[in-house]
Amino acid sequence: MTTEATPTASTRAIAAQKAPSQKWLWQRSIRDMLRSPLVIIVLVVTAWFIVTFLIVPNITLLGQIFFPDGSPSGRAFEKLLSSERAMRSLLNSFILAVSLSVTVNVVGIFIVLVTRYFAIRGSKLLWVGYATALIYGGVIAVSGYKFMFGSNGFVTKLLIPIFPDIDPHWFQGPLAVIIVMTFAGTGQHMLFLSAALAKVDYTTIEAAKMMGASAWTILRRIVLPTIKPMIFAITILTFLGGLSAFAAPQVLGGTGFQTISPMILTFAQAPSSRDLAAVLALALGLSTLILLFVLNRMQKGGTYFSVSKVPSVMEKQKITSPVGNVIVHAIAYLLFAIYVIPPLLIVVFSFTDAATISSGDLRPESFTLANYVKVFTDPAALKPLLVSVCYGAICSLVVVIGVLFIARIVQRYENPVTAFFEYLLHIPWVLPATLLALGLIVTFSVPQALVGGTVLTGTVILLGIAFVSATIPFTLRLLKAAFIGVPDSMEEAATILGASSFYTFRRVLLPLVLPTAAAITALNFNSLLTDYDSAVFLAHPLYQPLGIVIQNATKGEGTLGDATALSFVYTVIVMILAGTAMWAVYGRSTRDRASARR
Repeated sequence: MTTEATPTASTRAIAAQKAPSQKWLWQRSIRDMLRSPLVIIVLVVTAWFIVTFLIVPNITLLGQIFFPDGSPSGRAFEKLLSSERAMRSLLNSFILAVSLSVTVNVVGIFIVLVTRYFAIRGSKLLWVGYATALIYGGVIAVSGYKFMFGSNGFVTKLLIPIFPDIDPHWFQGPLAVIIVMTFAGTGQHMLFLSAALAKVDYTTIEAAKMMGASAWTILRRIVLPTIKPMIFAITILTFLGGLSAFAAPQVLGGTGFQTISPMILTFAQAPSSRDLAAVLALALGLSTLILLFVLNRMQKGGTYFSVSKVPSVMEKQKITSPVGNVIVHAIAYLLFAIYVIPPLLIVVFSFTDAATISSGDLRPESFTLANYVKVFTDPAALKPLLVSVCYGAICSLVVVIGVLFIARIVQRYENPVTAFFEYLLHIPWVLPATLLALGLIVTFSVPQALVGGTVLTGTVILLGIAFVSATIPFTLRLLKAAFIGVPDSMEEAATILGASSFYTFRRVLLPLVLPTAAAITALNFNSLLTDYDSAVFLAHPLYQPLGIVIQNATKGEGTLGDATALSFVYTVIVMILAGTAMWAVYGRSTRDRASARR
């Protein structure tokens, strides 16, 4: 019989001395990294992009705020503190962010539970209705709700004969903004919270039932704590989205509820108040950074755990209380109607003429294909759609192709240099789009040596740069995770067989991460198709994308004749494109998982 000696303190000290230090590992990683000419080229190009489009614009903007005449000045802050509109917009932004953190989570968690956790009749139909938030958001959702409930909206015109004293502008102000952003903001719950709920261990739920726990206790003490990290992550994104909200407050907020981002646009349009717009954007950026720091510290302080190492597949739970069952079904289908009716009416009225849209009186003779014919045959009507598709497709491809190399370098060579690059590439995630857009406008309104002495403000390139910058953090995080998921043994086998690093990347690694790259491309294209926050600052006057055209139609400022009818057609086309992209990303993977279970 043999015994195994326990290492003593001196033995551990000797082993620690023989083990390579962290500093030595970093130095070796840097040396290996600099041996590859391709890696050097990628790092140089990345450094140029970071300095030119992420660092210099923000430094230039800060210089105009703090050193307007070459000397330190606090005049911009004095103007901010003395401006009642500006201070009120700051307060409104925080009110909106806090409100959405509550309302979006309440609605989002409920729709996930009734489609994925509880046994609800027609849950598949409910899921399809709730999933419209994935293809019907942003400025097109805002325009759709305004068409439904605005002063000239379809529902408002139906209510006026019944309630003659009703205010036609009843759907306006903070409540309208919160309602629209709540239902448009639950897409992340449908995607990420559903996936987190599917990983909850069903054997734990069964054990709790055997111990006499009620359905409410199981939900409160077992299910929700397990998915709490994902709820917290979604809450952070929701809070930041509410803080920098643009389209909904601008269209539905009215004069009494303006938030920071629309106010920045208002001030930026006048040269005399551009410094006030810049300091507002700076305040928004600082608020975002502080909140990210505080919320991340709060998240790290929590304790989240799952009690099973071998989870079993979740089975839907029946609601035993008859009253509770009826109430949950009623709320579920009420929310279904709220989600489905606006996009459904958009589709219906896209086939009608301007008079029908204005009156809301649907008749068989009102339906026509003239709107669709005009969009696809009239160059002026087709132009916004082509501009958005070109911007979305080109920028999505550029981001994925470029970040593929960067993500591989960051994942392959772990050292302070690559970590520094990775942190800098996350700047667009921690700074609002309005701050970045203002920085680009101010910096490139004069010739810059970093771009060959050219002026980029007023060109189509600047908006493309903003789109690329905005999608880099999301793309980098997912592609890096995809590379980490590739087994090291495959790369080692290729190296043993004599394959070069680039050959291994091209023939071994790239095919394995290509499905993830294709999914990211589709999601980025989806998000850029109707982007409004960056486009409203940086779009070329002759090449207006769909986000601006649709938003202008909500104010009756279209230049294409029947702008409202055409905006409905654009919205339907965008929903088709977005739905196709979402099916390509998630539909196939869901079908594959179902086949695997069978």
